[in-house]
Amino acid sequence: MAVSYASSSSVSATLLVLMMVVSLSSAAKFEELFQPSWAQDHFEYEGELLKLKLDNYSGAGFASKSKYMFGKVTVQIKLVEGDSAGTVTAFYMSSDGPAHNEFDFEFLGNTTGEPYVVQTNVYVNGVGNREQRLNLWFDPTQGFHSYSILWNRRQVVFLVDETPIRVHSNMEKQGIAFPKDQAMGVYSSIWNADDWATQGGLVKTNWAHAPFVASYKGFDINGCEAVPTAETTDIASKCSSNGQKRYWWDEPTLSELSLHQSHQLMWVRAKHMIYDYCTDTARFPTTPAECIHHRHH
Repeated sequence: MAVSYASSSSVSATLLVLMMVVSLSSAAKFEELFQPSWAQDHFEYEGELLKLKLDNYSGAGFASKSKYMFGKVTVQIKLVEGDSAGTVTAFYMSSDGPAHNEFDFEFLGNTTGEPYVVQTNVYVNGVGNREQRLNLWFDPTQGFHSYSILWNRRQVVFLVDETPIRVHSNMEKQGIAFPKDQAMGVYSSIWNADDWATQGGLVKTNWAHAPFVASYKGFDINGCEAVPTAETTDIASKCSSNGQKRYWWDEPTLSELSLHQSHQLMWVRAKHMIYDYCTDTARFPTTPAECIHHRHH
């Protein structure tokens, strides 16, 4: 939000910056939180509804105006109906640079009648290769469902309609890096990925069915806004609870899943998971360290 003052002392300007660093933003209007990042002509606005279109000219994407350290981001999406093979709709958080951190939801389209596949991934210091895939327990093309990422110092939780589908825990005590010191933007996009998206790239995009449309509403970011000018360590400390302030994402109840959520996650993994990098011995002859730790939880 642009703020201009006819005259203000440097003290109040400094205070304003500090306030902005720790401001908690939560809004439901797209333009308050986000802006188109490419192919603005492939955006369509219908009141509170935003539609992104993919055709054989272009996909489209948007990005948050601010970056954040910790909190929860949510969007409601209705995915591409009908034959969506070859298309990918993504909703994710990411920091900048080669050693970036990233939390991904990727919705892999499919031929009509086949289930949509949700792929999640976690990048830490530029390294990903932590894919999990599952089939949803509903048809995500027939209505809006909420997709959320909760992020704090203890864990990253991916949620679908508030049901946890994945947890990435902080295992720094085991010598495993955890994403907690880079502010992250929030992004979404739709694009053609028929070289890999559907059945490993066997099924190509049928452009006769274009445009492919993903619909969005219910934009919500409840997190600690990071101001570009502030030092990274400064942001990390300002966005963490200490003696003076207490942020909701640092509450002990959010340091791990509740018993109910743990049971939900077990159900998702047992009934809906179709791929887990942790058990892919062809790719990882040696089990990744964080998988061993997660298994014991």
